[in-house]
Amino acid sequence: MTDPDAADRPFAITFVGGKGGVGKTTLAAAQALALADTGRRVLVMSTDPAHSLGDVLEAKLEDEPVQVAPGLWAAEPDPDAAVRRRIAQVLEDAHRAVPREVMPAVRRHLEQAGSSPGMAESALADLLVDRMEEVGSTWEALVVDSAPTGHLLRLLDLPALLTPWVVGLARRRERARRAEAFADVVGGEEESDPLLERLHARRHRLERAADRMRRDAVVRLVTLPRRMVLAETARAVERLTDSGFRLAPVVVNQIPAGHTSGPDTAEALAATRERFAHLGTVEIPLQETEPTGPGRLRALADHLAPR
Repeated sequence: MTDPDAADRPFAITFVGGKGGVGKTTLAAAQALALADTGRRVLVMSTDPAHSLGDVLEAKLEDEPVQVAPGLWAAEPDPDAAVRRRIAQVLEDAHRAVPREVMPAVRRHLEQAGSSPGMAESALADLLVDRMEEVGSTWEALVVDSAPTGHLLRLLDLPALLTPWVVGLARRRERARRAEAFADVVGGEEESDPLLERLHARRHRLERAADRMRRDAVVRLVTLPRRMVLAETARAVERLTDSGFRLAPVVVNQIPAGHTSGPDTAEALAATRERFAHLGTVEIPLQETEPTGPGRLRALADHLAPR
């Protein structure tokens, strides 16, 4: 959905996304800095496997947040490490919930699943949900440097997509438990099922995340004054709007100065303004030097500062 107040409303969670190469990581860092400069306690994190947030902030980042400026912390989770942690947790649950003779097959399945393309995205989504649940207690605002547009859309949709899957797994597990209880002629008190409990906890967690994304989050897309980039951004706007997400004004980045801007750039800029008139645009000139480090990022933060 579009929100006429999204330009000014201080949403608790901001996703910054766009086509690769448009400068979204730089602008995510600038957005977070602008929020921190208002006195908020802010976390900026990357969910893009091709990490560059640390380079932009000129800081060594890890899974856990590191303070990089007054009021601003940053994190750059390692997707491979996240996958390893998830597999270890599943194995731990499986040891308590499945027969010993089945474990070799479970281990082989998890090793194969761990190398699948979607596993890293899913593991990063879990880490994102962890940080989202800290907003309101540890953090006053969260800014997410998202992967390029296609990954961003999948990331935002993941809680809603995974919830029915988790519900289905839980139902199958419950049916199996009932069959085991029926077959147990001795009877007795039913033991707890760690795997089933974890499935239900994951379902509730994903439901909360999906609700919060739509209630407390805004998506800020970054584009360039080029027609090909405009077309992809327009598709992203349509898909995000259809999914029920609020959209902030679109950032048009790297606009050349008038004397260096050719007719193609001018036409693309005019088309971008017209296409996103319902959202509004924030226009950022091409910087003379690479905007890295908090000092230089403030030149961009001024354009994005909450009013």
